[in-house]
Amino acid sequence: MTGGPDPAGGPTATVARLEATVRGRVQGVGFRYFVVRRAMDLGLVGWVANAPDGSVRCVAEGDPADLDSLAESLRTGPVGAVVEAVDAVWMAGTGRFERFTVRSGAHSGD
Repeated sequence: MTGGPDPAGGPTATVARLEATVRGRVQGVGFRYFVVRRAMDLGLVGWVANAPDGSVRCVAEGDPADLDSLAESLRTGPVGAVVEAVDAVWMAGTGRFERFTVRSGAHSGD
């Protein structure tokens, strides 16, 4: 993703990363597909997966404002979900992802 021009006249890259764990009644309610649709609508890349402890884990990269919107969506979830907590960590993006996907709960991370 590119931001506005820098003072020298070239584009600037503004890619941030959000790693979030969502706890509550978030499995079996379409939460992962809700996250995929929202992330794709926002132009984000990364992944979402069910975790063995019953939580949902999400890693997303893109424009910080779009990540803020995704984080807000994680706090509400789809109809049928009951979100009790969202643990979020923000950092610089890695640029490793090409699209947003659903991963198996047995994945080893990125």
